[in-house]
This record gives sequence, C-alpha cells and structure tokens, in this order.
Amino acid sequence: MDKNLEVITFGEAMVLFSPGDKGPLRHIHNFTKSIAGAEANVAIALARLGHKVGWFSKLGHDEFGRYIRFMVRGEGVDVSRVVEDTEHQTGLLFKELFEHVNPNVYYYRKNSAASFIKPTDLDKEYIESAQILHLTGITPAISQSAKETVFEAIKIAREAGVKVSFDPNIRLKLWPIEQAKETILEICKQTDILFPGIDESELLLGTTDTQEIFKAFHDMGVSEIALKLGKEGCMVSDGHICEFVPGYIVEKLEDTVGAGDGFAAGYLSSRLKGMNIQEAGDYANGVGAMATLVRGDSEGYPSYNQLLAFTGKIKSVDR
Repeated sequence: MDKNLEVITFGEAMVLFSPGDKGPLRHIHNFTKSIAGAEANVAIALARLGHKVGWFSKLGHDEFGRYIRFMVRGEGVDVSRVVEDTEHQTGLLFKELFEHVNPNVYYYRKNSAASFIKPTDLDKEYIESAQILHLTGITPAISQSAKETVFEAIKIAREAGVKVSFDPNIRLKLWPIEQAKETILEICKQTDILFPGIDESELLLGTTDTQEIFKAFHDMGVSEIALKLGKEGCMVSDGHICEFVPGYIVEKLEDTVGAGDGFAAGYLSSRLKGMNIQEAGDYANGVGAMATLVRGDSEGYPSYNQLLAFTGKIKSVDR
C-alpha cells in the first residue's frame, strides 16, 4: 500500500481553559480557550514541521467537539477518521498556574466521548497507510475500551510493517502506578521508537541509571530510545550508538505543558527526513524548548525554518 501519510496518531483531545492570571482557580475569573491532548499536540507539531499527518479520536456532538476538529484540521492535519459521538460529551481540561512550578492540571473527562473509543472504530487501511503510528500511555489510561483499541492498533501496525512510536506519558491522575506500569511495559515490548522521561523510567524500571534504562528497553525489543532529561537535553540510543545531546537554554519559561509532545515530534520529523539519532535528538530538544516559550500546549511549536533558526542552523532574518 502507498504510504500517503507519514505519521498517524490517535487519542483524546480536550478543550483547554487556561487562566488569565496565576493563583488558585477559585480566585481566577478569566480564561482563554484552546485545545489540549498529547497525540493531537504531536500531530500539530509534525504538520508545522512539514509532514503529512493524520489524527483521530472520538469527539462529542457538541460545540467543543466541533471546535477541536476545526482547530486540528486548520493546522493541516487529516481528521477524516474522527468519529462523532452523539451520546457523550467532549472532555475539558483546566490549568492552574503558579510561579516557577509546572502548572496543575484538572481533568473533566470522565465518560467523555473519547473514553468510549473501541477497536471497531479503527480504520485498518488508514493505519496501514502510514509510515509511523504514534501512541501515548494516556489513551489506555482513560478506559478499558480505549486500552483495547491501542493494542488492536499496534497489532494492525506491526502486521503491516508500520513502525510504532510510543511516549509513556504517565498520568497518575488517570490510573494507579501498578496498572500503568503493567500496561505501559507491555506496549514498550511492541514499540520501535520510545520516548521515556527519566522520572518515568524510574517508575517503570526502578532506576535512573541511563545505561540500565537503555539496556532494559532494548532488551524488550525497542530499536530507538530518546530519553528525555528535561532542560539538560536528552540521551539517544539505537543499541549501537549511545549519546548525550545537550538541551537549549530557555531564559523565561512560559508553559512547560506540551514540551514532551514537541520533543517526540521533533525526533520523528528528523528521522523521517533521514537524519541520524544524534541529529534527531538535537532537533527534538529544539522543538521541546520552543514549546515552553509560549503559553498553551501547542501554540509554541515552530515551523521547520523557525526551528532551524532557533537551533542556530540558519541565520534568522527579522526585518
């Protein structure tokens, strides 16, 4: 089958309400509306970097669902396989901001439309049309049927020779660590490209020793690992090469949410462009850093030329 789409991803997208000021939400009266969701973030970031990307989910038959579809499609992402649910509502998300700490996140997603996604909602030929299927550990956390859908999508991809990309994205507000660990490690065993964080690796493997982390994941069958180290950068390994790639200095953080999704997109973009894993780690660090410069989950993701300028690959012309 002709690989028309480079990356396909799926998972819940929600309407995000961000506070107009810092402090407890009980004292906040003004909010701005945007979209949030790890998989949609990755799709948007990849589209801005110039790739053909598809994203799907279940959205409510409501104005918020229409808004999400409109916004993702407006970024150039294919949303033709999004399923509309007439019985359940689109999920919501609120951020709470404080100085110098990561924002608190409050989910209103129980019984959301996306939590009712099921394996029969998958378009087998659509998944088979991609080069990479990207998933996160958030989707199997939202419901049993979503978990079953993730594993069925992996099965379809692997049988078709589509690479599986996976970000554990552990959310302990969604499920207990014991359940998360069991499911995520099972997905890792069927993953080609993995994006764990150093803290997530400790939760999953019980160690922060990078060599032990790489060995454990490679022993599971993972081909490529990009280990996120926060502001320090990342380490990349393909089982033969293992390198530290320094991060980019950001003087003033606006919002760290979405940086990890941007990191994954930057890495996948670089590999799709034929770059080696060290180069991919560098571009991944660049997209992740740029995401933190702007408030919002996906608003800071750059175009490819903006990324080149930020990482010093080309000279920026401002006027």
